Amino acid sequence: MVVEIKSPTYPESVADGTIANWVKKEGQSVRQDELIAEIETDKIVLEVLSPINGKISKIIRAEGEIILSGELIAEIEESSKIAKENNQTINSDEDRSEQTSDSTQSHGPAVRRMLNENNLDSRDIAGSGKGGRITKVDIKNHIEDLNSKPIKPSPSRVILPEELSGRDEERVPMSRMRSTIAKRLLSVTQETAMLTTFNEVDMSPIKDLRKKYGTEFESEHGLKLGFMGFFVIASVNALKKFPVANASLEENDVVYHGYQDISVAVSTDRGLVVPVIRDADMMALPDIEKSILEYSNKAKEGKLSIEDMRGGTFTISNGGVFGSLLSTPILNAPQTAILGMHTIQDRVVVIDGKMEIRPMMYLALSYDHRLLDGKDAVSFLVSIKEQLESPQRLLLNL
Repeated sequence: MVVEIKSPTYPESVADGTIANWVKKEGQSVRQDELIAEIETDKIVLEVLSPINGKISKIIRAEGEIILSGELIAEIEESSKIAKENNQTINSDEDRSEQTSDSTQSHGPAVRRMLNENNLDSRDIAGSGKGGRITKVDIKNHIEDLNSKPIKPSPSRVILPEELSGRDEERVPMSRMRSTIAKRLLSVTQETAMLTTFNEVDMSPIKDLRKKYGTEFESEHGLKLGFMGFFVIASVNALKKFPVANASLEENDVVYHGYQDISVAVSTDRGLVVPVIRDADMMALPDIEKSILEYSNKAKEGKLSIEDMRGGTFTISNGGVFGSLLSTPILNAPQTAILGMHTIQDRVVVIDGKMEIRPMMYLALSYDHRLLDGKDAVSFLVSIKEQLESPQRLLLNL
């Protein structure tokens, strides 16, 4: 029996997708629930799983093709002999491994060393020596042939520095996610009156808290006490004092939100994603830290869903994890403001008329000047600064 494999049903906000990768190729055996393909949309990567045990008899849509929701992309021929085939494959691989080992031992020490150093299989190299033996020249020619073959890029392929040398060039299609990010960022800069205000915060009190209670916190809650949780709580409190910073602009209407859903920017290999901590105003610090950790792990594994990233009333982005000292974050439309965190750096500051070395962080608040006036934007950022420098304010909601 042949079973049709169709693309997943996309969320309402997703029009189409691109086949980013066929994990399994035509003719290969697959097991039920095994990953066979990845489909990249504007926001996330969706997995296509095999519904049965069988063999991929036909791939209908190739990598890089644009597909709609529920579109036929492949066919799988159902089979009950997968286990037997797998066992035969394993035995065959073992026999082949033994043969390779025997074959490799028949070569001279110099040839064996070159094969091992370059991780090559002697069966892939045609020998020109006596009796079909492989020579060092054969290995060298084989390596040159491999290096001269063009690399076929996938839609999400990223070129590594070591792949280019001299004046080489390689043209790679922009992934759908990267393309969408580019369009959104360009749209924000063109359609909003974005302005950025800066301040700095002394991180000594937060660092002291982490040093004093970090071990106990980890023992009690099973995770490390980070910095982001403090910034989320400080932002929530500040948003309550300045509701316009928690609002969004929809055409000619200003939408004020009575809740604080905090978007936290997370960097992945495929691009920046922004999962949302919902009802952050109702959460304690440990719950916020757990949510951040869960989203971070899901983002790295490509498991974030559309729902995880839908909405959000305010965004926090931490460029400091990459060493950024100062930047101007771009708004996450249609939100009114975004807070940029940066690296903590020991600097000389004046405290009560005396110079002291303190761990300082620059803060940046980018905001839509159409909604948020400069006075309120500065006051909003100062409120966050004051709470972080006096953590008791976080508990007292001051």
